[in-house]
Amino acid sequence: MMGADILPKPAQSIADAAPSNWVDRWAPLALQPYLRLGRFDRPIGTWLLLFPCWWSMCLAQVNSAEHYPNFFYLILFAIGAMAMRASGCAYNDYVDRDFDARVQRTVGRPLPAGQVTPGAALGFVVVTALIGLLVLINFNSFTIWLAIASLLIVAVYPFAKRVTSYPQIVLGLAFNWGALVGWAAIKGSIGLSPLALYAGCVFWTVGYDTIYAHQDKEDDVLLGLGSTALKFGEDTVSFVGGMYALAGVMWLIAGALAGAHLVYFLAVVLVFLQMSWQVATLDIDNSTNCLWRFKSNRDVGLALFLGLVADMALSWFAGLN
Repeated sequence: MMGADILPKPAQSIADAAPSNWVDRWAPLALQPYLRLGRFDRPIGTWLLLFPCWWSMCLAQVNSAEHYPNFFYLILFAIGAMAMRASGCAYNDYVDRDFDARVQRTVGRPLPAGQVTPGAALGFVVVTALIGLLVLINFNSFTIWLAIASLLIVAVYPFAKRVTSYPQIVLGLAFNWGALVGWAAIKGSIGLSPLALYAGCVFWTVGYDTIYAHQDKEDDVLLGLGSTALKFGEDTVSFVGGMYALAGVMWLIAGALAGAHLVYFLAVVLVFLQMSWQVATLDIDNSTNCLWRFKSNRDVGLALFLGLVADMALSWFAGLN
């Protein structure tokens, strides 16, 4: 797949990748286009895909005899998130390759830049998806089939922006499926708590991806593509604030349904304050501002995850006394 399929064009950094990212600095030149295709130079998406998985599996254990998360599952979900994010991004770039060639922020991506052929990109999709499958078969059969069911939404997502002003909703439905899978990996079933968590994650994604979409709004208008950034325009701050508020409420409900304790609810309050900062300081006409607020959602994910871990540990400790 590699080597002969790479066209003789020089590699270049992607607009929203950190200048000091490890791919540009350390990866072999022959691998760099594929690593960029899978977004390994921009790990924020992997974090945002991974955290709902971790949250869900911890929430499933928060009122059990376990006093720490299943470490093996944490690693499996991390590998799976990296593989499936890479596969999804490569598939998305394959579908959008003609659009990306006409957008300033994406013209340097491997496909429109001619660093990877369309056939090689599809090969990359298959290879990374198979890695995800190898991870998935370590879980129970219900979890396996539940995860596979998400592929239909993933397949539809790249086309959503062509037909609706709300592609962020489709992204949210696809990107946060792990909020169901993590619970199923522990329980072997689905309940109201993971459904509430999933709903909150969808609202969260609609909010942060609306911020992200403001980077491309001028190009999207010219190309006739839809987004919530264009739909809500100057009302974006209110819209994102509403999405984040709904996310926080659903996460509180999810915790209550799972039997979580005070430390988890304090963590939700903390992440809501962080999201409030995003909204209060958002400048939709400043691409750098939008990108940094989008990336700061990793802090939201980490804070809620640590809150769940602390809840498990403190619950176990309280049970000893």
